[in-house]
Amino acid sequence: MSDIHTRMEALEDRLGDPFDAANPAGFAAVVAADEREEVPEGGAGALDEFGILSEFVPGPLGGRLERVDHLVELMRSVYRRDPSLGLGNCSSSLLGAVNIWTSGSPDQRREAAELLLAGKKISCAFHELAHGNDIGSIEFAATPANGSLSLNGRKESITNLDRAHGVVFLVRSDPGGGPRSCSQLFVPVADLDPDRFRFLPRFRSVGMRGVRLGGIEMQDCPVDADAVLGAPGTGLETVARAFQLTRTAMPGMSTALLDTSLRVTLHHVRRRRLYGRDVAAIPMVRTTLANAFADQLLCEAFAAVAARSLHVLPESGSVYAPAVKYLLAGVLLDALEQLSLVMGAEFYRRDGEHAVFQKLARDIKPVGFGHIARAACLSAMLPQLPTLARRSWSGAAPGPAALFVSDAGLPPLDLAGLRVVAGGQDRLAQALNAALDEDVPKPLRPLIETHVRRLESLAESCAGLRPRDLSIAASVEVRELAARYTTVLAAAACIGVWRHAPAGDFLARPEWLVAALTRLTGIDAGRPEDVPAEVEGALVEELLDRDDRTVSFGISARQYR
Repeated sequence: MSDIHTRMEALEDRLGDPFDAANPAGFAAVVAADEREEVPEGGAGALDEFGILSEFVPGPLGGRLERVDHLVELMRSVYRRDPSLGLGNCSSSLLGAVNIWTSGSPDQRREAAELLLAGKKISCAFHELAHGNDIGSIEFAATPANGSLSLNGRKESITNLDRAHGVVFLVRSDPGGGPRSCSQLFVPVADLDPDRFRFLPRFRSVGMRGVRLGGIEMQDCPVDADAVLGAPGTGLETVARAFQLTRTAMPGMSTALLDTSLRVTLHHVRRRRLYGRDVAAIPMVRTTLANAFADQLLCEAFAAVAARSLHVLPESGSVYAPAVKYLLAGVLLDALEQLSLVMGAEFYRRDGEHAVFQKLARDIKPVGFGHIARAACLSAMLPQLPTLARRSWSGAAPGPAALFVSDAGLPPLDLAGLRVVAGGQDRLAQALNAALDEDVPKPLRPLIETHVRRLESLAESCAGLRPRDLSIAASVEVRELAARYTTVLAAAACIGVWRHAPAGDFLARPEWLVAALTRLTGIDAGRPEDVPAEVEGALVEELLDRDDRTVSFGISARQYR
């Protein structure tokens, strides 16, 4: 299964038709398992048989991870059926593994690869409830003792901690504090002294109820000193580089929740009549469907471009990754909220053919705070804005075509080569400034001009920011500058995808881009605007056609089961 398209088809076939009530990986089984706070055994078994964890192992280590955009697209097949299955059985292992691929020794990488290729999980134990996203303040400590390291402290709300075969810990290795006071350790669970640690009771959650969230408490638990990933004290630096992949990829996978929610909503409204007409024909319903479709496309376009940038523009991941996480989380949360209004009472049901909707409406919530919170994403971007404004945002140059073309060749993924800061380099924003050429169709020109002017305004506002304006205590007005930056990047991504789309493809038509840029303009102003009436019909027509053909609603428009 070396070809990504072959693997996508194989995974879809193995997981089967999600609307088939008899399918052990279908929506009925998913909802039933959720009621038990589990994931469906049939779905988990199918993923194990497929060897899903091999998708997270780089090719040189024997796995199938070659491109981040391909990984995201393949994982949408899992997330569109059950995000608990996607996180709990799959991508939670990616969180830990990317740190090993980034900073681990050859032996550590080989050991981690062997675990994943054998279908065994790796847990990522970074967070502590007392410190939230402030992982630099962790208390879980590793201190030298008799030639090894002694672990003391608690980690909480960690996925799969009690069933993982390997754990990546973030530890305080220097009690003196400072940016080099934390390290990472990769520890095989079998090497831990069972008398020196205990797993904490499982944490229950409102959404993602099938994901096993737990904790661990250790007291004087010895581990080999060779467990350290990279040089001692570089734990936070490794996080800053490795998580650029996951903060791009996992929100991209989560767009599949909107795909399914939109599909379920269509199934509901296309079979129902109210006020003497088909519900799907009611103007408010049509507009909501068109809005959601535009949101799906703009989210996937931004995620795909950012994923390819990790290969093409590795210097920019430190700003593109938090931008994707921030923007996609907000758009997806709002889109599901709007669809729930169309679903009405049906949205509230825990049984019946549409019951998966209420599960997805709960499961989507962690996209706003899981892994890293949206507010923390803004804080991550803020310190770089003045430099970006001075060095890049007034420039104009077409972005590399490989960013925008789905089948373009990409350089190999080099996680160790990712940088902690972008150094003022932002080719995507520059591409926005270069978008206004003579080939722009008339309906698009004013919208692109709007986003170009917003980048100019953003540059003026950010260039004069002082270091004291950019701390964690930054004012609301300053933080909004970072939020506005994310819409600028998303607009540039959408324009690039449209400009490089094959002739005759839906993505080459201006209607979807008019809709996407309009939505982004509204987000920047505080509320997404409805898609313009003149393009709504084209979007709804395409949406219904894709639903009839069981084709995905995102930019790949690939065949689904």
